[in-house]
Amino acid sequence: MNSPLAMPGLADRQGQDLDAAFAICMAQVRALDPDRYLACLFAPREAQPGLFALYAFSSEIARIRDIVSEPMPGELRHQWWREALSCKGAEAGRQNPVALAVLETLRRYALPPDPLLALIEARSFDLYDDPMPTWQDLEGYCGETSSALVRLASLILAGGEEPGSADLCGYAGVSYAMTGLLRAFPIHARRRQCFLPHEMLISCGVSLDDIAEGRDSDSLRAALHEVRQRARGHFETLRSRIGEIDARIRPAFLACCLVPAYLGKMERADYRPFETLVDLNPLRKWWIIGRSAWKAKRYR
Repeated sequence: MNSPLAMPGLADRQGQDLDAAFAICMAQVRALDPDRYLACLFAPREAQPGLFALYAFSSEIARIRDIVSEPMPGELRHQWWREALSCKGAEAGRQNPVALAVLETLRRYALPPDPLLALIEARSFDLYDDPMPTWQDLEGYCGETSSALVRLASLILAGGEEPGSADLCGYAGVSYAMTGLLRAFPIHARRRQCFLPHEMLISCGVSLDDIAEGRDSDSLRAALHEVRQRARGHFETLRSRIGEIDARIRPAFLACCLVPAYLGKMERADYRPFETLVDLNPLRKWWIIGRSAWKAKRYR
């Protein structure tokens, strides 16, 4: 029989492993997802580890295309994560600190793994160079890769309780993801990827070869403008109904407040679709997110 005196030591080691795993998640989000990192800093301290774990998982899946040379290794990484979330949690937690932190977050807040599994499935699109067929496909992709994160973050901030506003999570995530895809347009074009709906490109008179070969044109700019308008429309719906959101979960939406500033930079005269990597000065990000967080407190 194991001595009861050994159990506290085991618990201490497990706690130390978790603390280290959550710290790694925070560092990874700070490096790879700075917008959400800043938003997390305005969340209650007790919720921050779970949020960092959620966003670190997202960044792990999002960067797979960048670290593999062909689809098959990426598919294998996706399969590893599917198994980690579904049936091999303990083993995965020993192998990967982000997996350990994510699994603990799911357990702590009684969250289902299904949205994370759907995120992995949606991200399979990233591994290939197929065009995004339709607006519906694009919005579905944005919903499963971004809106799902807003929804899960809301549940974490509500302590695992149902906080409502699921439809607003959808608008927030789609506006933020569409804007992110527009910001990454030069990177995607260089590797012959296109996230703009193919049906829209056809209607605008833009071919996939035009994008792959970096041919700027009024037609391409019209297509990009249409995507910006869609992103802005989702954001404006969110902004018009912001008062409906439970004050506890407002930090889950804070990164989205950067959308108008990003879109505005793409509408400047000096914007070059194939060259401009749109970003904001870190101090300006602090100011925008901080101002939004302060306004949110007024609704408490």
